[in-house]
Formats: sequence, structure tokens, C-alpha cells
Amino acid sequence: MAPTLIHPTAVIHPNAQLHPTVQVGAYAVIGEHVKIGAGSSVGHHAVIEGWVEIGERNQIFPGAAIGLEPQDLKYDGSRGLVRIGNGNQIREYVTIHRPTFADRITLIGNGNLLMAYVHVGHECVIEDQVIIANSVQMAGHVHIESKARLSGVMGIHQFVWIGRHAMIGGMSRIDRDVPPFVIVEGNPSRIRAFHQVGPQRSGFSSEDLSLLKKAYRTVFRSGLAMNEALERLDLLPENEHVQHFQRFLQLSMLPGRRGLTPSATLKD
Repeated sequence: MAPTLIHPTAVIHPNAQLHPTVQVGAYAVIGEHVKIGAGSSVGHHAVIEGWVEIGERNQIFPGAAIGLEPQDLKYDGSRGLVRIGNGNQIREYVTIHRPTFADRITLIGNGNLLMAYVHVGHECVIEDQVIIANSVQMAGHVHIESKARLSGVMGIHQFVWIGRHAMIGGMSRIDRDVPPFVIVEGNPSRIRAFHQVGPQRSGFSSEDLSLLKKAYRTVFRSGLAMNEALERLDLLPENEHVQHFQRFLQLSMLPGRRGLTPSATLKD
């Protein structure tokens, strides 16, 4: 470790594995089983404990707490892993907890932005390029697919899945699955519209968007029962995004899942 990159007041266990380019701020604490990759930075007063693997070019801001024990009474000291990919921004006072059980993982992918005071509970999965605004609180086992957008000050129930390119309005209560490519808002939350802007910015073709909107209207605006609507999707031209949308809905209806967020009666 290059001495000029480590503040003298930082407390770093001698067994921690930090790339020589890692920067560590004042009074940060880094535990024995922590690994941090090249070009990452740890802000002052941040705490990283437990079994944590952090990739390259991550920015961990002051006061963040990563890898601490889960808020779960079943936790027995197991060595569950927190794994964080590359190029993430983890802002002030974010908390990311380790899994309850040794064979599980709390996983954050690549290129995500977790704004201040976000809480990531045990065994959560956040895929890639997700933006989570201030004070979003997620219970254990939440799964958020790539490029979802979550506005601030909301709670997410345990075991909820949020689909790729979903957009959720601020102060919503999310207690059931949110399908891909939709806009959800409210307390109780409701599916309000098809989310076109996000996929469009990600380079989806006009054909992709047209087929997705047809799929959305078939499922949420046709008045058909869900099983019948999903069968109708098979009649659309083959498209990977529509197939993902269909598969997400099918999985959400399986026993043990939270079920789908209801649709509002708004037209679009």
C-alpha cells in the first residue's frame, strides 16, 4: 500500500488485501477479510468489515458501512460474502449487509449509483447500471435487474423482484414484483405506464419499443386474464426483450413469489 494514499488515522487490518492504488480516508476502518481492487477509494469514517470483495474503480463515500452483520435474528455468525463489482458509486451512509447464511451472497454488480442513506439488506442482488436515489430501504432478498431507476424515500418488501428498465416514483411502497419496462408509483403502488424513455436511451430500436409496448398493452390494458394475455405474447414476432418481459411475469406468478404489482386503470 502506498503510504501517500492511506490516511494515517485509517485502521486497516494487516491481512486486508488492498491494491496499491486504493485510497483510504481518515478514520476509515477496513477489516481482516476485505479485498479491494485497483483505483477504488474509501472515504473517511467508512467501515468495511466481514467477508467483502470489492472490485476496481469503486467510490465509497464517507460514512458508508459495508459487510456488517445482517439485521436478521437468524444470523449465527456465518461467513456470508458481500461482493461488489466495478465502477460503482456508494454514497454517504449507505449500508450494505452480509448474508444471513454462509452459502449465500449479497451482490452488487457494475456501474451502479447508490445515493445517500440507501440500505441494502442481506442477500440482495443489484445487477448493473441501476440508479437508487436517497433513502431507499430494501429488506432482505430483494433482486433489482439492470438499468432500473428507483426514486427516493421508499421501502421495498423482502423477496421483491424489480425488472430491468423499470422506473419507480418516489415515496412508493413496493411490496410486490415490478415488471420490466414499466413505470410504478404510489402507496399502494400501481403500474402506471409503459416506460419508453429508459430503453430508448439505451439504444433499443423502434421495433423493440413497438413490440414491447404491444406486449405491455396486451398484459395490462387488454382486460384479459394474465394467463391468456401471456399466451397472446407468443403471437408477437420473436424478440429478446419481449421474451424477458414474458418470462419475468411467468416467474412472478409462481408459488412462493410476491406476485405482481397491480395495474392502474389509466390509459396510455
